[in-house]
Amino acid sequence: MKILFDLLPVIFFFAAYKTAGFFPDEAHALVTKWLAEGIPADQAPILIATFITIVATALQIGIVWLKHRKVDRMLWISLIVITILGGATLAFHNPKFIQWKPTALYWMFGLILFGSNLIFRRNLIRRMLEGQIRLPDPIWLRLNLAWALFFVILGTLNLYVAYRFSEEVWVNFKLFGCTALVFVFAIAQGLYLSKHLIEDNADNANH
Repeated sequence: MKILFDLLPVIFFFAAYKTAGFFPDEAHALVTKWLAEGIPADQAPILIATFITIVATALQIGIVWLKHRKVDRMLWISLIVITILGGATLAFHNPKFIQWKPTALYWMFGLILFGSNLIFRRNLIRRMLEGQIRLPDPIWLRLNLAWALFFVILGTLNLYVAYRFSEEVWVNFKLFGCTALVFVFAIAQGLYLSKHLIEDNADNANH
């Protein structure tokens, strides 16, 4: 359930884009009424989807605040990025701004993970997970660097798809491709860590 909630803005983006594509005349009339006359009809789905995503992200933060009375910093960062880049897409009628949004977030996550460890000696992955699992110090470092590198690669891959393939392919990749890659990487990490968890537990038993 939490996974679906975390993916809420992406799911809304995908649903809005596809729905607008099914009703092109109505979608075009809507954006010309809300934004400006003369907007090409083929831009209507991405513009509507962008607006819906901004609203969905704000709604997501509102729900989290009402439930927990605090909001994770990453959610605020996500709202700021989607508002700036999504707002630029709506203002200039240019989908490239919103297509940069996943890359901006992924690169930012990678930079935060790498920079916090390099500069402040804080392993953020360890801080998030050490309450659930125990690992040797070198493995925590590898895990943090692996996720940082993964986010950099994923952000680069997003740009490759955005600039080399059609807009519709990118929309499909944004939901299904990126989500699948995160799951596959997480599973691979789990398999790798399980070996070290077993060794760590065995060492503790011997002592």
